[in-house]
This record gives sequence, structure tokens and C-alpha cells, in this order.
Amino acid sequence: MSLSLSLIAAGQRNADYGILGGVSSYIGDINPSRLMYSPLPAAGFFYRYNLHPRHAIRADILAGGLRGNDLDFNNTFQTTRAASFTGITGELAIQFEFNFLPYTTAGKLWDWSPYFAAGVGVAVINSTAFSFQPVIPFSGGIKVNIYKNMGLEAEYGFRKTFYDNFDGLKDMVAQADYGWLHNNDWYSFAGIAFTWKIYNKLAGCPAYEDVDGKRKR
Repeated sequence: MSLSLSLIAAGQRNADYGILGGVSSYIGDINPSRLMYSPLPAAGFFYRYNLHPRHAIRADILAGGLRGNDLDFNNTFQTTRAASFTGITGELAIQFEFNFLPYTTAGKLWDWSPYFAAGVGVAVINSTAFSFQPVIPFSGGIKVNIYKNMGLEAEYGFRKTFYDNFDGLKDMVAQADYGWLHNNDWYSFAGIAFTWKIYNKLAGCPAYEDVDGKRKR
């Protein structure tokens, strides 16, 4: 029993959780290059295990809307084609996170760090067709402690897909009119996350003095 409590406490001590909200956007044959084109709401949840103040492993669940319309662009080719779509994507991903400065959720008030994250995942795409597809997520952002065991993060990221049918235009246009970075569609996310750390407050456990005691400033 004692060993089990110790393992649970250690896991909680090194873990934090977050909820995030923001917008998602699509890049592909309809939108070859605009960042955050026609954004739709997105939201998610993540669990992060902190290996070190600079290194962490993060599991994400994310969902957001996507859309595109040729009539949003002024070139003759697209206004003539007049293709459009709307859809949603859901994502489950595992990412490695690197903090450029040492950072923990239970650190000093207003501690902050820029960070970079990358990993692998799978997306459920429901737009012009329904499909499960592998994705490579990568993103960057900044995180800051705002209260005891609580933080805020701002993040912007891309998802590299191996799929060219978000917009229903797979192999239907000349190569010169394909989206950037080869002919696969991408999606992106920008948002704000609220993070917190939950502790199993074991009575008299000195390991939790930094949490139960007075906040460092």
C-alpha cells in the first residue's frame, strides 16, 4: 500500500493537465498559403508528464472545424472552379515538449518559458469523406505560471498529414495549383491553454512542502 501511494504521488507530482481553446484552419488546394485562413472553433484536453524542467511528454485530444472556399480568392482559376467544403477533424497525439528555459507548473510565480513540441498522432477527418489518417504535429508557444500550480500557455501549431482529400480535390488540378509543401493537405491550430497540477496531498509528506507551503516569488 505504501509503495502504491508513493508511485501515485510521484506520478501526480510530475504531471499536469490542461484544457485549451482556440481556432483551427486548413491549408491545401483551395488555400495554398494563407496562415489561419477562415478559422473555426477548436478545443481540446491534454495530459503532460514532466521528465525534467526542460523536457516533457504530452498526450493531446483535439477537435476543430475546417473549411475552404475558392470564392475567398481572387484568381480566375479558383473563381471559375468554385469548389468549397466544410468539415471537422479530431486528433489524438503524443508529443515531446522542449522548454527553452527551466519550467514547472509549481515553480515561481510568473516563471515562463518558450517551448517547442513535436510528435506523432492520428486524425479522424470528416469533410468531403470520412477517414482515419496519421499526422505529424509540431507547434511552438509560450507558457507562464499565473498562480500556485496553475499556468497559461499560448500555442500555434501545424499538423502535417498524408492525406489530400480534405477539400475533395485530390488529383483534380494541375500540379502548379497544388497546395504548398507537396500535394497533401495540412491543418493548423492556435489557442490558449489553462494548465494545473493536481496533488495527492499526503499528510506530513515533506515532498509536498513546496506546494503546501508559501508560494515562492
